[in-house]
Amino acid sequence: MRIGTLTIALTCLYAGNATAQKKWNLRSIVDYVMVNNITVKLSDIQARNAELTYKQSKLAQYPTASFSGNTGVNSGSNQDPTNFSRITQTYLSSGFQLQTSAEIFNFYSKKNTIAANNWESEASRANTDKIKNDIALTAANAYLQILLSIEQQKITEVKIQQTQAQLINTLKLVKAGSLPELNATQLEAQLSLDSVNYISAKGAVVQNVLTLKSYMNIDAAADFEVDTPPVESIPVEPIAELLPETVFALALKNQPLQHYDDLKLRAAAKFRDAAKGYLYPTFSLYGNLGSNYIAANSPNYVPVVNGFQPSGSVVTVAGVPYQVYAPNVSLQKSGTRRSDAFGNQLSNNFRQSAGISVSVPIFNGGSLKTNYEKSKLNINSLELQKMQDDQKLKQDIFSAYTAALIALEKFNASAKTVALNEKTYNFAQKRFDVGILGTFDLITSQNNLFRSRLEYSLNRFDYIFKIKVLEFYKGLDLKL
Repeated sequence: MRIGTLTIALTCLYAGNATAQKKWNLRSIVDYVMVNNITVKLSDIQARNAELTYKQSKLAQYPTASFSGNTGVNSGSNQDPTNFSRITQTYLSSGFQLQTSAEIFNFYSKKNTIAANNWESEASRANTDKIKNDIALTAANAYLQILLSIEQQKITEVKIQQTQAQLINTLKLVKAGSLPELNATQLEAQLSLDSVNYISAKGAVVQNVLTLKSYMNIDAAADFEVDTPPVESIPVEPIAELLPETVFALALKNQPLQHYDDLKLRAAAKFRDAAKGYLYPTFSLYGNLGSNYIAANSPNYVPVVNGFQPSGSVVTVAGVPYQVYAPNVSLQKSGTRRSDAFGNQLSNNFRQSAGISVSVPIFNGGSLKTNYEKSKLNINSLELQKMQDDQKLKQDIFSAYTAALIALEKFNASAKTVALNEKTYNFAQKRFDVGILGTFDLITSQNNLFRSRLEYSLNRFDYIFKIKVLEFYKGLDLKL
């Protein structure tokens, strides 16, 4: 069910100064609580988290790219990173690499994961709507409890005024000697009891206001006053318009919990398809660009001939043997050889690679197969959960309808009881005024009227709330 949408201006007004409003009515309470209740805010964070997961899964279908670089000092026996020869000197080297890869086919695993995360995101928003509805109905009940306690406080106040008037009149008669002092004592005791009832009713108002403040996330010490419309002006749907079968059919379409169950099932089906895709090979393209640089200043040596010496070989020419002499060559240091410039080395050492790869799952401890089987079981679980939620919804609606019928009968019966007790009290008052009815009997009649009025007030608000629950399931706006 969708309960009103709070406008941006109203949201800003509430957020800026929650208690600036002089009086709170049901509409303003419901709008405020659906934005500021802590449970609603927590659910909204979870929904936004699910939205981020969905967006990230969409980005995961694009190629990946990464750049890496390194710089270090090497000494001892090392391999020259540019020509791969063995060197035994200290040098500074750097390497740079750009890599990219892209999956070109994975049996639609990513596509199904994206769809599943999309449904999960929608389900999270539906769950937030459900929590908003729940807290709105709870706040509406708390508001009605405040109205009830205010009504009962007024009844106790009227009762005190009646007892006080009777006590004043009785004291005059006692002083004149027309009535015994016992009559005044009995009325004083009754006035004390009425005062206790009034204090209790007043305390109930304060307690109910504090309860509503907690739902609305308003400081308990903040000023807070509710609008109190005449109870007879509160609009209620006729019970004939709230037949349970009709309400249930509408609730299946408008209740967020049922929408949430549908979305979770759709997401689970896509997660199952994605898990199945991971059981098959994945084909990818890859590419790599890289280069290296080395800063190593090494000595430069040139050959120098230092005479000749026999080589041990003999050459015969025209029958005459000749001994062969070889030059005695040594290397003489001649300056220092410097490394090529940085840019030249990067250009000379530049390398590229590209190709296609395939990853075939052969054995992974059964994790992929297990995940696939779990995804199918999750669908079965969600189907049963949906069935259970639908059954509970129907049970709740039929129970609410039965409770509303009972509340209506009690409300009508209590109205008759109040009328009879008012008639009885009027007769008793007249008899008391002429001295043919004792004070105790008058007090009894007065208390019977008082209790019947309290019961009537309770039954009236109980009936209104139960009708509001049925209106809520039907998809109607919460209003008083």
